[in-house]
Amino acid sequence: MKLTAIETIPIRVPLKTGMTTKTAHGEHIDSPYVILRVHTDEGLIGLGEATVSPRWTGETAKSCIDIIENLITPALLGSDPTNITDACSRMARAVKNNPFTKAAVEMALWDIAGKSKNCPVYELLGGRVRPSIPIKMVVGAFELEKVRDLTQTFLDWGVQSLKVKVGLDMKADLARVHTVRDMAGTDISIGIDANGGWNWATAKQALSELESLNILFAEQPIAPDHPTDLALLRQSTIIPIMADESIFTLQEAHLLTSLRACDLLSVYPGKHSGIQGTHAITHVAQAAGIQCSIGSNLELGVGTAAMIQIAAAIPTINSERFPADIIGPLYHETDLLKDSLQLGPSHASIPTGPGLGVELDDEKLQHWRA
Repeated sequence: MKLTAIETIPIRVPLKTGMTTKTAHGEHIDSPYVILRVHTDEGLIGLGEATVSPRWTGETAKSCIDIIENLITPALLGSDPTNITDACSRMARAVKNNPFTKAAVEMALWDIAGKSKNCPVYELLGGRVRPSIPIKMVVGAFELEKVRDLTQTFLDWGVQSLKVKVGLDMKADLARVHTVRDMAGTDISIGIDANGGWNWATAKQALSELESLNILFAEQPIAPDHPTDLALLRQSTIIPIMADESIFTLQEAHLLTSLRACDLLSVYPGKHSGIQGTHAITHVAQAAGIQCSIGSNLELGVGTAAMIQIAAAIPTINSERFPADIIGPLYHETDLLKDSLQLGPSHASIPTGPGLGVELDDEKLQHWRA
């Protein structure tokens, strides 16, 4: 089999009314992403999704398309799309960084590989280790009235785990977490995510004041540029520290685990240039004796399917203890799929069809094309 073309489709999908989310990075209102179709000479087509975000890696839909058309496609044209290790090496030689762009191509190659073997991607990764994947919903860093509305909505759905965005004003952050805990009671697990918005002193004080609320984890409490400070912060609190913005590469995973800077790693394909890169980082975590949790950039259907496939297959991604952020389609007006993934209220079902197990809806794709 040979790769013959990579088709890039820019799209812009808004979040549902009342379901936008706000973090220390700003408010997420719509998603200007890129959908890929990777074509082969045997008629198999692989699907990919680049959830590009300039706030994360400097990638945009335009830069993604330019890099794929002018650098990645020439590097992969005529190669075997099922030789994913070789393809990743070719992409690495063609262009540095740009993990979400590379991840879109790489997940499409896994889709082709699964379709060529008539099996889901999780079987190519060694088989499924869980029947479904526990998930959590996210309450953005909004004023308390909207926080109450969102929290009540999620509780009415039957959600069993929540994550509260913090990292802006500490007083408002603490009030937000207390409000959610009061509404959720003691049976619902609650984590917090500062997206690197606190400084070290603020994070130390805030975590100290939140310890009595049985917080499941504190995700990226300080900026990612100071791993030694993160290690010191970890020593000062009983709340497990999760690294997210601090860990994109294998080298960063090695550094953080060597410094004992965190208790777990937030991982997902977009951030790590694909499924293979995500899998490699879980091995670093396993060697260090810590666990991983699936994070999110609010993906649509294809990107979410790729997250589900690896979450289904890797024991170190401990979704039973730390529910996954496999939630993007629940926030968007559409997932662009013919048949939507089964997400929530408490678990994500695992698609069992070949490859990623999903199909694009052409009418939806054209409607939301940018």
